[in-house]
Amino acid sequence: MDINFFKKSFPTLIFLGLFSFIALPVFYHLLKVEKKLKIYNPADVNPRLVDKNLKHIQKNHTIANFELTNQNGETITNKDYKDKIYIADFFFTRCPSICIPMAFHMGELQKKYINDPDIMFLSHSVTPVIDSVSVLKAYAIDKGVVDGKWNVTTGNKKHIYDLARKSYFAVVDEGTGDENDFIHTEQFVLIDKERRIRGYYDGTESEDMEKLKEDLVLLKAEYGKD
Repeated sequence: MDINFFKKSFPTLIFLGLFSFIALPVFYHLLKVEKKLKIYNPADVNPRLVDKNLKHIQKNHTIANFELTNQNGETITNKDYKDKIYIADFFFTRCPSICIPMAFHMGELQKKYINDPDIMFLSHSVTPVIDSVSVLKAYAIDKGVVDGKWNVTTGNKKHIYDLARKSYFAVVDEGTGDENDFIHTEQFVLIDKERRIRGYYDGTESEDMEKLKEDLVLLKAEYGKD
């Protein structure tokens, strides 16, 4: 090799080497950061799931304040989920169908994230009159619910149904939350630390539970945790 050519090329080689050393990690970081979960607003959800008064909202939707009663007779509010990622669902203790695999999958998720303080679970009874605190306590024991990690709740029926329809967009059918109203949904809803909806999953399907676990990795990465 011509020594003069080498001398002329050396600075260029040094520059290319330094550029690669700096640029490649930055490029990788940008790709990683851009991979974020969708933030769901009413305009992003199936119109059949959204209250007609909310369909026009395109941003800044958050889960409304709530006040419920858990399996221990304790009042549970949105403040108990402050700065937490949580998974919400709707069930009833006498359900003979979809609630069985849903409870199993929620229990499996609880086991997986039992030592992760960022992640919690919240189940709402859709038959709150029947699902009293004592009934919920027996159910919680049977399903292996861990106090402080997973709240299985009852409360005012209209309040719960409004949450399902106007906050979580978890059910298709319309209703007023009166004594004749009844909702039944297999949806698990992923909520972030800002009380925003970040994903919907079929709580009866194992494949969806794997997707939920993958999405939790992405969501925790947004908060600087994996």
